[in-house]
Amino acid sequence: MGNEVIKVGQLEIRYLVDGTRSQGLGVFELTVPPGANVPPPHSHTHNEEFVYGLEGSLRYAVDGVSRELGPGDWMSTPRGSVHSFRNEGTRPARALIVLTPDIGVQYFLDVGAVVNAGGPPDRARLLEVMAQYGLVPAAPPQPATA
Repeated sequence: MGNEVIKVGQLEIRYLVDGTRSQGLGVFELTVPPGANVPPPHSHTHNEEFVYGLEGSLRYAVDGVSRELGPGDWMSTPRGSVHSFRNEGTRPARALIVLTPDIGVQYFLDVGAVVNAGGPPDRARLLEVMAQYGLVPAAPPQPATA
């Protein structure tokens, strides 16, 4: 794996360490252009995640706590915690992502095949791929009842 860039829509993933080979730590760079489509809020059944800002600014939220991550800022996501991210800035954001155990390069290749197929992504197929790798979309917020 020669550090090639995996495109998932507008997102770019460049794996540095594929931990699926050792059932260990995975490390990749994530580049998010301004206003890019991003994954819906979700949790990981099997993985913890750590995000470290490298360039630009990334809005990152974990269990309802949202922060703007610039270079040198970080947040961690415990297993099972709902998290999301987006770039509200005017220039690309780049972050270092660490997963343990790693979800792996193949996840991003599989998601990319659905997202990059042309036209609106097949939502059912996307949810199927996410579930296969232990990602659980967050339930939409429920309206308050009196």
